[in-house]
Amino acid sequence: MAQKSEDEPKPATTTSSSSTPNPVPSSVEPNMLPKSTMIPATSWFTPKRLLAIFCVINMLNYLDRGAIASNGVNGHRGTCTDGICKSGTGIQGDFNLTNFQDGVLSSAFMVGLLIASPIFASLSKSVNPFRLIGVGLSVWTVATLCCGLSFNFWSITVCRMLVGVGEASFISLAAPFIDDNAPASQKTVWLSIFYMCIPGGYAIGYVYGGVVGSHFGWRYAFWVEAVLMLPFAILGFVMKPLQLKGFVPAESKKVLAVETVPLGVQDGEASNRNNESHEPSKPKHANRILNQLSLFLKDMKELLSDKVFVVNVLGYIAYNFVIGAYSYWGPKAGYSIYNMTNADMIFGGITIVCGILGTLAGGLVLDYMTNTLSNAFKLLSLTTLVGGAFCFGAFAFKSMYGFLALFAIGELLVFATQGPVNFVCLHCVKPSLRPLSMAMSTVAIHIFGDVPSAPLVGVVQDHINNWRTTALILTTIFFPAAAIWFIGIFLNSKDKFNEESEHQVSRVEGTTTAPLLEEKTAEPKSQEC
Repeated sequence: MAQKSEDEPKPATTTSSSSTPNPVPSSVEPNMLPKSTMIPATSWFTPKRLLAIFCVINMLNYLDRGAIASNGVNGHRGTCTDGICKSGTGIQGDFNLTNFQDGVLSSAFMVGLLIASPIFASLSKSVNPFRLIGVGLSVWTVATLCCGLSFNFWSITVCRMLVGVGEASFISLAAPFIDDNAPASQKTVWLSIFYMCIPGGYAIGYVYGGVVGSHFGWRYAFWVEAVLMLPFAILGFVMKPLQLKGFVPAESKKVLAVETVPLGVQDGEASNRNNESHEPSKPKHANRILNQLSLFLKDMKELLSDKVFVVNVLGYIAYNFVIGAYSYWGPKAGYSIYNMTNADMIFGGITIVCGILGTLAGGLVLDYMTNTLSNAFKLLSLTTLVGGAFCFGAFAFKSMYGFLALFAIGELLVFATQGPVNFVCLHCVKPSLRPLSMAMSTVAIHIFGDVPSAPLVGVVQDHINNWRTTALILTTIFFPAAAIWFIGIFLNSKDKFNEESEHQVSRVEGTTTAPLLEEKTAEPKSQEC
């Protein structure tokens, strides 16, 4: 009996202790990672259908942002001129909001996004990312429904924060799923198709908010959004979940935790198992939380030490500062400068056409150039510089038709950045860092970009009281963004999509899938025979 108990663990310990660094990846990659990251060929849920579903969800996310910026939903405060008073409309009119409060309202959901994005990215290592998307969409649905039930400024502000919490899981995890399943030569195009839903959603939101808000009231706009998102929230729970590249499926982590433990430790654990069962479980949970926090801080340190990532995000922050303010104040600026009676429709039309064409063109051009990080920075700097110049010239024009022509060309160029900038975020880091890279990129561009831009532009306009001057000042920020991305061309960049992280390999060594366990335990039996 003693001899038998000593022999049984040997195959496991021999496999883990005597193996060199080479056998581990060779045993892990073909047997585990493709099975858990790629959509099965026999599944009805094909990569193209995954892309289509994610595009619709992304469209609804940004439709909500466009709707709250539209004149139909956002409205305006009541005014009194020469003794004649006009009642306000929309959210601003019902709650009597100042321009600063109105700008804060547009950015309130970023508070939830800032807190939740890193949490969802960290949880993706222990909870299936596909299920996390379902949780986030459920929170988004409930929060949007409550926006329509709000009764003052603070109530709708809290609801917008919860919308940010719901959106956090999707923006952190959707792009890595698309990147995993896209053809190698079309990765930027697939990402561009996904991200073209940003201008498309904003534009449809302008039109949608204007129509629904003016005919039925602004509250109905939020209620309809919640109904549209509900099926996708349910889908996140009922569908068979997918796994991301660079992560071990959660169920496989429980199978071979004992495989790489030294023999003496195994014996010690077995002898102390009864004693451990009587110990309180609190320290174990505390240690688990501390381990997660330690891993998160280690990943953050690695992410922030990556110069390519930092330069890319800094340029993206400056770029998004302008785009965020455009999306929120654009219709009001157009109405004031050029007396556009249908500013929602005009800005919506320009944004949806130029946004979709520009985003797709950016992806196609980068794939044609060969989708490398250096080429991505070249495209980012050039399109932002030239596009910014066209937008600046547009606001300098006194003619509405001249403005529309130049602004359309400018938006066509600046939206070409969407595919390349996110391609850099996904490919400048190891696969296991992609959710955190997307989460922190999104948090940074919002918390330092469009979150402060909407209220700050409102403050500038309150002091200057001239929308043309305000728009010209805002547009100049495109040029620092182009300069920052230009620096990225000269960095020593490396595509790390196929590079495995060190802690992923160590995690795989101790958490192999069941088929690998069966193969390893079967080998000693064949030798004994």
